[in-house]
Order: sequence, then structure tokens, then C-alpha cells
Amino acid sequence: MDLSKLNLRGRDLQGADLSGADLSGADLSGAILTDAILTDANLTDANLTDADLTYADLTDANLTGANLTGAILTDANLTDADLTDADLTDAYLTYANLTGADLTDAILTDAYLTGANLTGVDLTGADLTDAYLTGANLTGANLTGAILTDADLPDGFCP
Repeated sequence: MDLSKLNLRGRDLQGADLSGADLSGADLSGAILTDAILTDANLTDANLTDADLTYADLTDANLTGANLTGAILTDANLTDADLTDADLTDAYLTYANLTGADLTDAILTDAYLTGANLTGVDLTGADLTDAYLTGANLTGANLTGAILTDADLPDGFCP
């Protein structure tokens, strides 16, 4: 399904099945995507500013260069998602599952990752300045070159 560069700003897409959809360059700012199925979706360079993706399934989704500033991804499934160069400033990823996700060079400044599963995540070069990671699982995460200035890290975690 080709929805590339479409203006879906503020739309209610709750529970929508957009698996495999091409949403590259689409404007989904402020959209309600709660419980949406976005497995294998192409969201390259999409604008998801302030979008609500609570409980959304983004398994294997391509979010390269996507703008997720202020997005709500609480309890979202981002297993093996590609978030290379994505902007997640002020995003809420509380209890999100990011197992195996690629966050190379992603911006996670002031992001809330409390209780998130970051097992095997690639955070190479990611900016986690002032990020909240209390209770997050960072087992096997690659933090090479990551910026952790004033980040609230899990108890006992030593980068």
C-alpha cells in the first residue's frame, strides 16, 4: 500500500493494519496510531511528531531518519526496527520493546525509556543526553560512542 508523502496529520488511525505499507515521507504528526499494526512498514523520513503509538506493533519497521519528537510509544513493540538517524527527542518509550533495534546515531535527548527492553540494541553514536533509563534492560546493548551526559541509567549499569 503506497501512502508515501501523504498528509495524515492528526488522523485517527487507531488499530489500523498498515503492515508493509509505504509511509515514507508521510506527515503523521499528532496522529493517533494506538494499537496500530505497522510491521515491516516503511516510515523512512516520516513525520511522527507528537503521534500516539501506544501499544503499536512496529516490528521490523524502517524508521530511518523519522521525526518522532514527543511521540508516545509506551508499550510499543519495536523489535528489530531500524531507527537509524531518527529523532526521538522527548519521546515516551516507557516499557517499549526495542529488542534488536538499530538506533545508530539516533537522538534520544530527554527521552523516557523507563522499563524499556533494550536487549541487543545498537546505540552506536546515539545521543542519550538527559534520557531516563531507570529500570531499562540494556543487556548486550552496543553503546560505542553514545553520549550519556546526565542520563539517568539503570541501577548497577556501568557503560
